[in-house]
Amino acid sequence: MRVLVLLSLFVHTCRAVPNRLPDLGTDPLRDYDLLDEALGGELGQNGTGGSASCGPCEPDLCPETRGCRAGLVPDPCGCCEECGNLEGQACDPGARSVFYGLCGTGLRCRAEPRPAGGAGGGEEEEEEEEGEEEECVCVCQDQQPLCGSDGTTYMNMCRFREAQFSQPELRSSGTGPCRTVPVIKVPPQSQVNGTGSSLVLLCEVFAFPMALIDWRKDGGDVVLPGDDPHISVQSRGGPLKFELSSWLQIEGAEPGDSGTYRCTAHNNLGSVSASAVLGVLGAEELSSFLANSMSEMKQLMDTSDYDQDIY
Repeated sequence: MRVLVLLSLFVHTCRAVPNRLPDLGTDPLRDYDLLDEALGGELGQNGTGGSASCGPCEPDLCPETRGCRAGLVPDPCGCCEECGNLEGQACDPGARSVFYGLCGTGLRCRAEPRPAGGAGGGEEEEEEEEGEEEECVCVCQDQQPLCGSDGTTYMNMCRFREAQFSQPELRSSGTGPCRTVPVIKVPPQSQVNGTGSSLVLLCEVFAFPMALIDWRKDGGDVVLPGDDPHISVQSRGGPLKFELSSWLQIEGAEPGDSGTYRCTAHNNLGSVSASAVLGVLGAEELSSFLANSMSEMKQLMDTSDYDQDIY
């Protein structure tokens, strides 16, 4: 019954059930005070009776705050200050801290739709969704990227302030990302597969100005796919800002497709490349390769170290 009463109190915009509750006993007055403290005085504020949990404001008794990377915000009683929540953390909407806390400097509490659950969840999932309609998280108000004096691109001002907290000498070199030679964030991975399979190599690059990516095989001058119908190359922006992802796909791979494939990213500041080895084997060769790989893995696992007494 007490839990139902508590749930009914969370009817504001971004209601969410607290993930921690005080230990309740058999004394109703004591239980009320514990719940009221957990909600930061929300019970008394909602007119359910009882006295507020906050006593007289005595600033000299406020606890010392340290390591607040997002600055300071009022505590639930509005007397002392506590650390503000960082970008992406859960938060309480409005100007009062109730359970999750308030967002720090330059951040606002915004409702984010919760991801849809799996189908066929039944009545229990429907009731849960009704109790947790939205999730409120801290979002940076200034989403403009900027370049730091350390040569790092910060995607918004809040990320820059967080870094500046641990690097007081850090300064902004101007709005917009840092101009940089391309950086390969995800290089292509070497792989072995059988004849007739579909193979994909991925290359993700960060750069400003935006980079272009091309693929070549075995150090040749021909930019793929060339005129080969079973090889295709696709590129698109993302997954993050100022990034570019490129895929090289081989349909119906043949032994002749084996080789070293290199992705090269370039802009007007320079270029960078990364390579991966691709092996296409026939049925017997692939079976032998897999057997050898399994044998090597077993030898690594069956070492004498497992038989030694570690105590």
